[in-house]
Parts: sequence; C-alpha cells; structure tokens
Amino acid sequence: MVARQLSTAVARFAASLRQAGLPVTLPHVTDAVRALDHLDIGDRAELYLGLRAVFVGRPEEVPPFDRCFEAFWRTEPTQDGLPGLVQAPPADIGTDALLESSSQKRDSLALETWGEEGGDEGGEPLSVPAASDAEALAGQDFSTFSPDQLDEVFRLTLKIARRLAHRITRRRRPVRRRGRVDLRRTLRANLTRSDLIELRFRERKRKKVRLVLLCDVSGSMDLYSRFLLQFLYALQHVFGRVESFTFSTRLTRITEHLRGLTYRQMLRRLGEVRDWSGGTKIGESLAEFNRRWPQLVDRRTLVIILSDGWDTGEPELLAGELSRIKRRAARVIWLNPLLGNPSYEPLTRGMAAALPLVDEFAAAHNLAALRDLAGKLSL
Repeated sequence: MVARQLSTAVARFAASLRQAGLPVTLPHVTDAVRALDHLDIGDRAELYLGLRAVFVGRPEEVPPFDRCFEAFWRTEPTQDGLPGLVQAPPADIGTDALLESSSQKRDSLALETWGEEGGDEGGEPLSVPAASDAEALAGQDFSTFSPDQLDEVFRLTLKIARRLAHRITRRRRPVRRRGRVDLRRTLRANLTRSDLIELRFRERKRKKVRLVLLCDVSGSMDLYSRFLLQFLYALQHVFGRVESFTFSTRLTRITEHLRGLTYRQMLRRLGEVRDWSGGTKIGESLAEFNRRWPQLVDRRTLVIILSDGWDTGEPELLAGELSRIKRRAARVIWLNPLLGNPSYEPLTRGMAAALPLVDEFAAAHNLAALRDLAGKLSL
C-alpha cells in the first residue's frame, strides 16, 4: 500500500511539473518511481536531489522544479500518513491550484475545456498543419504536446483513423467495371471464342471487422490517456462496428459517450467517467468485460488494449482473463506508450503476464506509432 501511494504521488508530482512547463514524459515517471527504491524518503533533501536528477535536464528547468517540489512535498506527517517520511498532499486537496491539477476534479474539468480555445463549438478543429509540420507532429511524443497543439493532433488522428478504416484485405469479389482482371472468370467466359473479347473484373472484398478498444486511464497513464481517447473517438466515427471502454480500478463502457457527438461534446461527456487517475486493476477490469460483454468478441473481432501494463492486481487473474479473450477474438493487440522508449523492457508483473497472450505488442507514444497500426489491423 505504501509503495502504491508513493507511486501515485510521483505521477501527480510529474503532472504538476508538466503544467509548470517541464517536458516530462511517461518514461521520466517510470524512472522516478524506480528511483524511490534507492532513496531515503525520510530525507527530504535526498528525495529532492533524486527527483531533480530524473526530471530536470537543463539549468533553466531548476527554478520551476524547485517551486513545484516546495508546493507538493512536505515533511509534516498527517493522521493517515507515514510518520517520519516525506508526505505528498492528499489527492483531493483543493487549496493549491498547482496540485489540484492532478485530482479527479481537475481531470473532469480539463476534459470539458480541452481545446475550447480553438473556436467553434459545433465542429471539428479548423486548422490543418502543413505536410512538414504534420510529419514533425507525428514523431513527437504525446507527453510533450502543449495545449495549443491539441487541435492539430486531433485532425491528424482523424486522418490516421480513416486510413486504418480503409485498409482492406487481399480477398477479392467479382465486379462489373472496376478492379483487377479476374483471369479465371475471364477464361471461363471466353472458352468458346478464339479471342478474349470479354473481360471480367474483381476487387478487394471488405471484411466486417469489429473493434473492441480498452483504454487505461489510471494515474500512470495521465500523460497519454487523453490523446489515446482522441484516437478512440476518431475510430468510433470512421469504423462501422466499434465498442470502447476505459478502465482504471473498474471498467466503464464509453461507446455512447463517443457516438454521435462533436469532438468537444465528447470531452464534456467523458467528465461523467469517475475513474480517472486512480490505481490500475487490469485483470479485474478484463474479468468484468468477460462477464458483462462476452458477446462483443468473436472471430471477426480485433481487441486492442491501450495500457502501460502497470497493474496492482494479481498477474494470474490478468493472464486468465486475457486468455479467455484471446480464445474468442481474431487477434489481441496491446499498445503500450512506454514501448516508445528504446530502453523500455516489459518487466512489470502485469505486462510480463500479458505479453505471451497478445498477437501484437506495439508502441502508442506518438501519432507515427498509431499510423503504423495499419499493418496490424487484419484478420
């Protein structure tokens, strides 16, 4: 329990640093959590030096880091705290605006106002980045985007989703005037003639594929979950059959939150989800999915899980429930933002338990990684 509280506190502290302008990414948070194993958290000076070594990369980042550290960490023990240890403020504190940015209320409000500076309430963002700018954005880690780039990110996300939706299989069906020449049917149609005078054609046959999307919105995914929810929204509007869920300590079906709404209306509706930035119980969430929605998965279903694999539950439960999904689904794809870090290794208990059961394990830290998903969406 102590380790979990400290890990959550580090994630919230990282969110406050990012709000202060530091380019904090999810690998930074992971390294900071691991650093706690080697720091004396009863020594505030040692904790300061350890976290600064992880989060600060340039001299000009030291002043904002110092302000955030002074505002966030304190040595006074609380009634429910850990005597003698450096304390983080409770998650529901409302007096400090810097720390409030990490609370559940902040998450709801941020979703409601996300991108509203872009203008028109009823439509999609209007700005379209140039080709060179779009390519630069595609390679930029989600955790480093500034608020004024969100509209451009959303527009590119829609383009990627449309590309995925229009990816078709190699199977072909007969057509009258378009497609490739069907040599077999052409020869049969002209067996009694000396010349080939009637050509028959074929085109690729679309398969009706269902997508089931399960997105981790726990505290460890704070820097990425909103961008991945953009991706879920885009897929919901370009694919014919999509079911979307979020999970943290419990599972929430959000298909109706994403369907038939504009981009900004969707953000406000997601404020109704009350499980933001908590712990992560992937196995229990998958168990609830298998119990309540087993009919959504069949041999034409692609199940996509978007998570960093940090799980506070039992790995055996995660493996068992994921195995049940795998037996029914066409393919199971796991997208992990941490995989964008070249030094990342899937060593957490949850990720290690899940990895043997997934058909594709891919990164999800930027738009380029989501674009590469096109090669994996096939039955």
